[in-house]
Amino acid sequence: MRSFAGKVAAITGAGSGIGRALAVELAQRGCHLALSDVNEAGLGETVGLLASSGVRVTHARVDVADREAVFAWADVVAREHGKVNLIFNNAGVALGASIEDGRYEDLEWLMNINFWGVVHGTKAFLPHLKATGDGHIVNTSSVFGLIAVPTQSAYNAAKFAVRGFTEALRMELELSPCGVSATSVHPGGIKTNISRSARQDPSLAKLGIDPATAGAKFEKSFITSAGDAARIILRAVERDERRVLVGPDARVIDWLARSLPSAYQKIVMFWSRRTMS
Repeated sequence: MRSFAGKVAAITGAGSGIGRALAVELAQRGCHLALSDVNEAGLGETVGLLASSGVRVTHARVDVADREAVFAWADVVAREHGKVNLIFNNAGVALGASIEDGRYEDLEWLMNINFWGVVHGTKAFLPHLKATGDGHIVNTSSVFGLIAVPTQSAYNAAKFAVRGFTEALRMELELSPCGVSATSVHPGGIKTNISRSARQDPSLAKLGIDPATAGAKFEKSFITSAGDAARIILRAVERDERRVLVGPDARVIDWLARSLPSAYQKIVMFWSRRTMS
């Protein structure tokens, strides 16, 4: 996809962060937009930013964990815009908890959004993308889909799953050429509110971490702006890359995972102690 002008892109989690930045960047490139989020106030702010963009923008409150809602939204987008060329399965949440004492309810909550939301978005929009003969699926994993981190077992599980799901999807699309491709996105620390708004379980205290300040401390290591992340992601779509590392920290983490597939854990534990101390 060499140009986004005249295309139609659907974005989940468009009420803030990378989702909002993608919407702004795509609008500047002449791409029409269908935006969704569960945060209606944030979604409204994103739509307001695009008021003078000159592209068509539709929006809807959609919970990506609700399969029927996602499929219904995909049909509405195709009907209202006449086509859909891109789906950015970007919506996500975060959770800090120990494996031993973390609640099943929180684990299921995260997996339903971070993993099943990607599955629902992919399966709901794929037929519409195939109909254009010029489509792209962009699924947001994480650097935590490359390495594991203590207190992030649920997030790790979801993001590793998104990575595997998207890589298998990419190969299937190439085995049966249909004009649709897929990219797995692995952001490092992006300056968004995902960490600050994360659920922090009291079980963190047993690991020497204060649940009340964990999100804010972790956020201090974020170094890449959402706008820069959006531009990196769109460049990867233009180049039809299988995966994209977003931020210099993502490149370092990828190197660690490949160079020290087991020993990296000691480095992560040292970093975790230092960050949370």
